[in-house]
Amino acid sequence: MILEARDISFSYERKGAELFSNINFKVERGEVVGIIGKNGSGKTTLLKLIGGLLFPLRGRIEVCDAIPRLRKPSFLSDIFFIPEEICLPDMKMKDYFPLICRFYPKFDEELLFHAMEIFEVSESDKMGQMSYGQRKKALISLGIACNTRLLMMDEPTNGLDIPSKSQFRRLIASVASEERCVVISTHQVRDLENLIDALVIIEKSRILVNTTVEQITDHFVFRQMREGETALFAEESLRGRWGMVPNLQQEDSKLDMELFFNAVLEHPAEIEKVLK
Repeated sequence: MILEARDISFSYERKGAELFSNINFKVERGEVVGIIGKNGSGKTTLLKLIGGLLFPLRGRIEVCDAIPRLRKPSFLSDIFFIPEEICLPDMKMKDYFPLICRFYPKFDEELLFHAMEIFEVSESDKMGQMSYGQRKKALISLGIACNTRLLMMDEPTNGLDIPSKSQFRRLIASVASEERCVVISTHQVRDLENLIDALVIIEKSRILVNTTVEQITDHFVFRQMREGETALFAEESLRGRWGMVPNLQQEDSKLDMELFFNAVLEHPAEIEKVLK
């Protein structure tokens, strides 16, 4: 296990309402994990707690066999956090990465330039003068090259065009390994659908789901509904009435993450009961 949070409570004001109260979740080694939820649900706060940028009021978080709030050098050299809002220095990548790589013992220069080539990021352009999308691709390339055991990204596909989103998914899939865990927070669920191994759903500062894609598709089938057929949750779409039903016949289906997310928000207790 690479990450475990036990009974975590957090508030931005000690006497204010708690944003999180006694939440628990875990992430296994080698997984690509999607954290999804509405805007304001606490996704960014959760990433900052994991990275030691914020401290829980109560409870315990362990990441890479370390306590994040202690922020020891051995811990910081094994995580990389890419925030949604990016501020990069007015330096060329070829001048910047030699400064960064000193803090990451497993930094892979070849992997950096491979990612930059895929994203079409120039090593000679000043990063501070790049467009938002290009700056994001430059930082994603750096994060991948640092080869940390935990790579966290907050809304990484915001600002990326459609070809870049496809490149992002292929790149993350290519660098995923048993020794590395990638945690991606987003509200754009379609961008992660074919990439993730596990899913965490946050709603109203509660974790409603923390499970693997395999477990979801073992318990539920996602398909077009027949006329008159009852579904646990269904929506009308251009492809007809698309729904989610209990997987009683051990059918194979592909996770429809948007449909599942909406189903969890509508029927959290029923879905939690099935997944247990």
